[in-house]
Amino acid sequence: MSFLNYLLGTTFGLSLIWVPLLHIAIVLLFGFRLISVRRPVGVVLAWFLIVVLVPLLGVGLYILIGERPVGRKLTRKIIRMDKEYAAITESMRQRYEADKQLLPIEGRALSLLAESNNGSPVIAGNQIELFTSSLKILQLFIDEINQAKKTLHLEFYIWALGGDADRVGEALIAAAKRGVACKVLLDSLGSKDWFKSTWPKRFRDVGIEVTEALPIQIGRFQFRRADLRLHRKIFVIDNAIVWTGSMNMVDPRSFKQDSGVGEWVDAMVRIEGPVASQFELTFSFDWSVDNPKITHFNDVAPAANPTEGRALAQEFSSGPVYRDDILYQVLLSAIMDARKELTITTPYFGPDDGLIQALMAAAGRGVNVTLIVPKLNDSTLVAWSSRSFYADLMSAGVNIAEFHGGLLHTKSLLIDKRVAIFGSVNFDQRSLRLNFEISLIVYNDEFCAKLETLIDSYLVQSDMVNPVSWAKRPRWRVLLENAAHLASPLL
Repeated sequence: MSFLNYLLGTTFGLSLIWVPLLHIAIVLLFGFRLISVRRPVGVVLAWFLIVVLVPLLGVGLYILIGERPVGRKLTRKIIRMDKEYAAITESMRQRYEADKQLLPIEGRALSLLAESNNGSPVIAGNQIELFTSSLKILQLFIDEINQAKKTLHLEFYIWALGGDADRVGEALIAAAKRGVACKVLLDSLGSKDWFKSTWPKRFRDVGIEVTEALPIQIGRFQFRRADLRLHRKIFVIDNAIVWTGSMNMVDPRSFKQDSGVGEWVDAMVRIEGPVASQFELTFSFDWSVDNPKITHFNDVAPAANPTEGRALAQEFSSGPVYRDDILYQVLLSAIMDARKELTITTPYFGPDDGLIQALMAAAGRGVNVTLIVPKLNDSTLVAWSSRSFYADLMSAGVNIAEFHGGLLHTKSLLIDKRVAIFGSVNFDQRSLRLNFEISLIVYNDEFCAKLETLIDSYLVQSDMVNPVSWAKRPRWRVLLENAAHLASPLL
């Protein structure tokens, strides 16, 4: 009996020794993996801390979402098609070279940066309208579909079931029946409920082509990161008209009403003119990449005849592998270019230290910097993390407004009332580093004035954060915000 107790005690003792040794081995091996590729320091430290505290869970999470692969097969396809895409964008840049001379001085550097690395050039002759009522936008979508003559191309992160979003689907079916060529590209995760419904079959039965972007495949997480998403919002009609902005294909009266944040508040732009062909080009590229039946990128419709509009604009797309990190550079440049005024609206605020320092520097050199975010957020962790930045920003002179009229979902930057960046981009690490995003950059005083009016309407429905009151918040809130901030590089 004593021998058995001795044996059990020895085994237990050895196991106690092996546990810390195994922990150390996991941490060391993981550390070597982290430094094998150069990453932002904050991201590396956040992951290292997680693995030190909870090694097995941390390694599992890292396998799922720790790196930025889109899969070897898809990466090769994107790189191959990007070379074919480059020839088209180069031809476009040559065609519209003269339009660069129309740029205001404030926008020239930003425009050149946005078109670098196979980007789209600035184009003159566009008519741009700003729309702020989601229900009106959905009705206008239906009107556009009913009037379409040749093609309808829709690309969204979310197509939600119910309400007027279903009416858009019915209109699309009717268009296909009268001979309009329709293509629908939706993100696999964002539109998962739609893909599980009867809508995909109904669409395909009438000839509407449907493609699921970045499908989540169980067992392939080690090859493709699960949370890289197609976050773009693009609706192109006859290659002549395009809608883009922050709104998904959702009816705000029913979308996420159980989240307790009220209706989502969005805005979209309708563009008629030659810049629509740039969005058509991006849609065609995304469609070709995500459709497994397509192997080369060469089927692009010619640009429509120019519209006699006055707006200078350029499409600006970004994503992992495809134009990697260009979005971060453009936002950083936009902040640094501001001389008098900079206003940002975003539902999710989680920048890195570089962007925070740029915002603080802008305020420090006399720029009137205003950040507008929702007071209530559907992501609790993001809400707490974003508030961890408030004290530093306000100490530098940045104004922070919390919108209480619903979940403010509009994503925009207004620079000196002369240049606007408007689209699907959130001011967070996910949009900057992980998602496939789309924006419209506008160099037009009339449009910027309309955007400023919209921003003013948001400010009327917002509470300005008072630096003195904020400094007196309970200590437990400070600790919670700072703890959430540790995860901000991973959100």
